Amino acid sequence: MYLDPWKPVDKAIISHGHADHSRWGHKAYITHHINVPIIKHRLGEINVTGKEWGETFTIKNVKFSLHPAGHIIGSSQIRVEHKGEVWVFTGDYKTEDDGVATPYEPIKCHTFITECTFGLPAFKWRPQSEVFNDINTWWSDNKAEGKTSVIFGYSLGKAQRLLRYLDTDIGKIYTHGAIENMTEVIRPLSPMPETTRVTRETKKEELLGNIVVAPPSAHGSTWIRKMVPYVTASASGWMAFRGARRRRAIDKGFILSDHCDWQGLLESVEATGAEKIISTHGYTDIFTRYLLEQGYDARTEATQYEGELGEETEKEQE
Repeated sequence: MYLDPWKPVDKAIISHGHADHSRWGHKAYITHHINVPIIKHRLGEINVTGKEWGETFTIKNVKFSLHPAGHIIGSSQIRVEHKGEVWVFTGDYKTEDDGVATPYEPIKCHTFITECTFGLPAFKWRPQSEVFNDINTWWSDNKAEGKTSVIFGYSLGKAQRLLRYLDTDIGKIYTHGAIENMTEVIRPLSPMPETTRVTRETKKEELLGNIVVAPPSAHGSTWIRKMVPYVTASASGWMAFRGARRRRAIDKGFILSDHCDWQGLLESVEATGAEKIISTHGYTDIFTRYLLEQGYDARTEATQYEGELGEETEKEQE
């Protein structure tokens, strides 16, 4: 049994649907039942079993259960217990309740395997209510100038979070095909506002003053020319870095992440009561060094997980 394996195996427990954690080729998949239609959409017809939160299942005398990770809809932490020793693998997670994913739930354990995508003290997130107020104000201002607003976010997770909180009193929400396809899968699982797919028949006059939600890969593509005149924005934790917006040639950056900030990581580690901490991806060396200074038995483990950079499939990046 493997957790989020990156090579084909017989049995895989999958934490969530992002491409760097759920890969094609395993003989059998186990995941939370909400994630089942999501990974089927991405991977095709696979042999997959869905579990409830906290439902215990045993494989060769080892007990497993899935618990909310709060990262994206259907995302799980994986609890593993054997002979009274408990390990928890987070996959990716965040502690802020975004109103779409089942909120993160701290799990007591002896060993905590955590991501630290944003494991630097410089990363400190504002409440999402403030960020979405800024996004809607930006859209309203662009509408007043007769421009189309184009905001980039990953097609699974970030896009649905944006859709949930965009103010439809300002105008209509249009979507890139990759985002509309994923949102159609998620609609039966979570309430989403009305959206309109951008097609070849869509006239740019229809888009003026409205907002278009698109994956980052759409920036600079021929597809976006239909939006002229437009203003671009990106919703990402990386927008906290000065220069990130400029390097990506984005007009506006909104700091909105589906991962923990520095404080969220530290609070999560403390809440588990774990003495042993293993960091899998992100700023692992810096985060681990800090934990060692705090008295934890901490180390890093090399993986192929990529945090925000690995959240699209190759098909959606085209």
